[in-house]
Amino acid sequence: MAPTEPPPPLPGKKRRIGVMTSGGDAPGMNGAVRAVVRMSIAQNCESYVILEGYEGLVQGGDMIKEMGWEDVRGYLSEGGTLIGTARCKSFMERPGRLAAAKNMVLKGIDALIICGGDGSLTGADKFRGEWPGLVAELVEKGDLTAEQVEPFKHLNIVGLVGSIDNDLSMTDATIGCYSSLGRICESVDYIDATAFSHQRAFVIEVMGRHCGWLALMAGVSTGADFVFIPENPPSDDWEKEMCHIIKQHRDMGKRKTIVIVAEGAIDRSLNKITPSMVKDLLTNQLGLDTRITTLGHVQRGGTACAYDRMLSTLQGAEAVKAVLDATPETPSPVICILENKIVRRPLLEAVKQTHEVAEAIEAKDFDRAMSLRDAEFAEYYQAFKITTSSDQPKLRLPEDQRLRVGIVHVGAPAGGMNAATRAAVAYCLARGHTPVAIHNGFPGLQRHHDEGAIKEISWLDAESWASKGGSEIGTNRGLPSADLETTAMCFAKYNIQALFLVGGFEAFTAVSELRKAREHYSSFKIPLVILPATVSNNVPGTEYSIGSDTCLNSLIQYCDACRQSASASRRRVFIIETQGGASGYIASIAGLSIGALAVYTPEEGINIKMLDRDIDHLRDTFAKDKGQGRAGKIILRNEKASKTYTTEIIANMIREEAKGRFEARVGVPGHFQQGTTPSPMDRVRATRFGVKSLQHIEQFIGKSKDEIAADPMSAAVIGIKGAKVLFSPMEQVETKETDWKDRRPKDEFWMDLKSIINILSGRPQAPKGEGA
Repeated sequence: MAPTEPPPPLPGKKRRIGVMTSGGDAPGMNGAVRAVVRMSIAQNCESYVILEGYEGLVQGGDMIKEMGWEDVRGYLSEGGTLIGTARCKSFMERPGRLAAAKNMVLKGIDALIICGGDGSLTGADKFRGEWPGLVAELVEKGDLTAEQVEPFKHLNIVGLVGSIDNDLSMTDATIGCYSSLGRICESVDYIDATAFSHQRAFVIEVMGRHCGWLALMAGVSTGADFVFIPENPPSDDWEKEMCHIIKQHRDMGKRKTIVIVAEGAIDRSLNKITPSMVKDLLTNQLGLDTRITTLGHVQRGGTACAYDRMLSTLQGAEAVKAVLDATPETPSPVICILENKIVRRPLLEAVKQTHEVAEAIEAKDFDRAMSLRDAEFAEYYQAFKITTSSDQPKLRLPEDQRLRVGIVHVGAPAGGMNAATRAAVAYCLARGHTPVAIHNGFPGLQRHHDEGAIKEISWLDAESWASKGGSEIGTNRGLPSADLETTAMCFAKYNIQALFLVGGFEAFTAVSELRKAREHYSSFKIPLVILPATVSNNVPGTEYSIGSDTCLNSLIQYCDACRQSASASRRRVFIIETQGGASGYIASIAGLSIGALAVYTPEEGINIKMLDRDIDHLRDTFAKDKGQGRAGKIILRNEKASKTYTTEIIANMIREEAKGRFEARVGVPGHFQQGTTPSPMDRVRATRFGVKSLQHIEQFIGKSKDEIAADPMSAAVIGIKGAKVLFSPMEQVETKETDWKDRRPKDEFWMDLKSIINILSGRPQAPKGEGA
């Protein structure tokens, strides 16, 4: 162990770290347990799981069980919690906590990582606060000797938030929330089809007693007509307001109506709003054939999505580091995520702020309730309000401030492109701008502009695009440089006053070309904003591209199927080739999410020594396999990881070296990775970034062409960098942050995750000085 780490409590023994799941189950909890167990062992500690939550802590004995490396094999792809969770009344009483303290001392555990909701985490911190008194009482009563408790003066607690409601303050996401949102969106998408067929209205109730995150995000993701959340109840006249919006949508030609109600929905006087009340209004006031669907516990079920697997793994690993960093004076931390950055926050502070939301609602201080949620929540609420209805006179700009905004897709299709376009169209119409679709990218504009490739978009055209994959206006890899003259002429002829581009590296290149061509063509002296959308996530200026989450979900679905096949055959390894161009992001994050044995990326390349080590590791792994389940292995290779060592060659090398003891198969998911229906994360972020992009464009209203061209922010890329969403000037990103040769950012944030991927897979590393 590193000298900075505290010594283990028992001389001659390794440090022992316990992990438990508590409260309601959430998809991803198993990923957290796996990460804690393996990271503990990798850090030269011993790992214990507490079965059945706090009940196991109180019962002790076999309910507190040591875990080995292989004991958590296959955990990532399992739903629920494999170590169990239970409500435990006895732990709420001091005698129960006394028994729990005794059991922990007897097992030699002085650090506890809890994955659960705010109630579970509060109980754990209370336990820590009482610990010295509990230990003293055990000695006083003669249950333990002073010598036994001497090494256990202090208890360390670290919290991980497992909650489908996403109801903890100070974090953007909790383990399980995006998987649950995925179940809801999938269900609403299915309901959508029958609602459209029969012109019906559906009222859908989702979970969320004190938190409307699931309801709001489902509303944004599915293009719902109205949403009820507890943090911000509708106006006192909500019956009329809802009926007005829905009637307006029907009058415009919409065939279906979706209303989403959180189970904690209330009006501004704190009276409950039930699905039945909403149904009766739609039936009696509007004459709609209305049905109610309560999704219930289906929202909790199923395997974790890619994001929850990644989040639980990274947070579990960080929790072990937090244990080893802790001193007796360190306040108990909870591991959180802000945009794209894993951070530690004071547990009690986060729980206190969470409870303050419920208190603010109770006090009818709804503005405060909204402000206590993260800034992202309020942004999504505003985005929903703007994009759900195009007729909002209060938002409309004066005529002389309205723009004709061109919208174009560039590059390969990516999940969420349509959601971003729908948001941009709705925002334009709400503000009085005219959204103009450029069909089939720049080649469409250059070759077919006079044949209808440039069209104004109505609200009804785009209204149903929130959940559609691919590109409804068509996308193409062609660039403006193929015919700058015609491109400039079209911008002038059709009076394009701003351009919103959605796409990957080609879209990034297109903005660069248009920006540089401004000195020759004044029609390009307009605001240009790119929203990165590519499965490869290789656009400079952002750590996240729309479509990459959909790709990861499709890829892990494919990998889970391959692993199941490999496990059924026992001794089989699949070498799966991933997309991503010269960026190893997809391969690496998928490797983290499925527990790949090895990941090969273009950034590191592949060499013979690396393959030799990995084949030796495979040989050792299969030799130790005593017929346990979940024995299938996966190796991921990015399509451009090596020109020499192709996926087929690696598989052949493994087959040759296996000498019949195990076998290798190749899997190439190809375009399957682009996915069909976009993931909820890609949908909601596309909506949020689409709205923010148009707001950025509006900053240039009233400026002359030369003033716009002189402003570096007039050509910008929107993206996530660390814990922030921001716009970056293209010129800076092009010159300082872009690797043009390999079409990727110079500094790829996820490269720091490679060590965690290798640690948790048990992959042997190169000796120092040997390189990869």
